[in-house]
Formats: sequence, structure tokens, C-alpha cells
Amino acid sequence: MPVPKCAWVGITSVSVALVALLIKINPTPFSFSRQRVFTVEELALYNGTDDALPILLGILGSVFDVTKGKSHYGVGGGYHHFAGRDASRAFVSGNFTGEGLTDSLRDLSSSQVKSVVDWRDFYFRSYTYVGKLVGRYYDSQGNPTKYLKGVEAKAARGAQLMEKQKKEEAKQPSCNSRWSQDEGGQVWCDVGFPRLVQRPQEIALTGKMSKRCACFTEDQLKNPGLEVYQGCDYLAKTCTV
Repeated sequence: MPVPKCAWVGITSVSVALVALLIKINPTPFSFSRQRVFTVEELALYNGTDDALPILLGILGSVFDVTKGKSHYGVGGGYHHFAGRDASRAFVSGNFTGEGLTDSLRDLSSSQVKSVVDWRDFYFRSYTYVGKLVGRYYDSQGNPTKYLKGVEAKAARGAQLMEKQKKEEAKQPSCNSRWSQDEGGQVWCDVGFPRLVQRPQEIALTGKMSKRCACFTEDQLKNPGLEVYQGCDYLAKTCTV
């Protein structure tokens, strides 16, 4: 028996209603179909305050979807200050105030710039890359700027200096060290005697001169640049610091 036309209309209406209900219950996840270029104003919309939108952050002009880390990047999360903006500098400065939440790396040392690049690489490995931010690091066409190239060159220089310092320091073993609330700090050498020595690569890396504790044999103690710990005997193998 043929189905009356009115019945087909009823069936179709019910089907449409069911589909609409299913869509409402299981909405299609928001996603970027292709990588895009964001303006600062557009990126600010994805700061985690709208549950209907993903959470995005920028670092060195690269934009990432960090929604899967909503407990960290959403409202009330410990890293919420990174959401909806490029706050590259804060990744190493720890300054999360208004002035600190900037993408400028001006006056940072090569080791600090390398750390920011390392953070960017972490996001490439751990989250979804969705596009670029127009501004300091990319132009309106998504092309890298001279500033980004300069940052990456400085980071590469920092990596070279750190490797050189590591090799140089490996030639002279570092002291052992420990600290306790009762006894304070101590350094000691299993072989040789503890001395403070300058780290020659540190100025280029951090902009500051620092020292480390290294162990020297007795015949090396006359070498220039070695400093005995204050209050420590010349041939003591353990010193309080």
C-alpha cells in the first residue's frame, strides 16, 4: 500500500527534528580548518573566558590551541595570563604584570632568548599549531620579520655558547654540594680542593659574570683566577658556604 503524502511529510519532519536534537546534544567541536593569520584583537577573543571558543596563546608570533590544557590556561588556571596574547618575555622573566606580559625580548641575554625559543618548541611538540600573529614576528602576510630572524640567530648563538661552556667546564670537575637547615651549605671535593672560578662564557650568555665551584689538584692551586672560600683553609677538602 502506498504511503500517503502527508505521512512522508510527517516522517521527514520527525527526522529533521531528530537530527537537530543530535546536533544540539553533540555539537561539532570548534576547530580551525586551516592555519591562519591573527591580529592582536582577534587573538584576545580566545582567552578562555568564552566556553564556546578554544583557548589560544602566542609565543614568538606562533599561535597554539591549548584548550586541552584548560585547567592550566582557562580562567583561574595558573597559566591563564598567557591565554589570548603573546607574552613571550614572561616565559623567562616571570613577570606576569601588565608590563611583563609583552612579546618584546629586548635586553634579554642569549641564554634567556634560547629559553623562549625552547618554550616555543615545546608548544609545537605538545599542542596544535593554528597560525601566526601579525606584529613583531610576522607581517600581515604571515612572513617572518627581521626581528624573528634576529631572535632565532641570538638563540642559536646562546646554544653554541652553552655547549662551549659545558665542554670547558667538563675539563675541570665541579664540586659536590649539599645544604641543610642545621648545617647550612657545604661544598667538597672527592679528589682535589674546592675553589671558586669565574665562568668566562657567562657574560655572553647572561650579561653577568658568575662563578662556580670546581675541584683542583694541589699542583693547580697556583693557577691565576682561583679563589679560596672565605673562612676555608687553603688545603681543606670541604668548605662551608
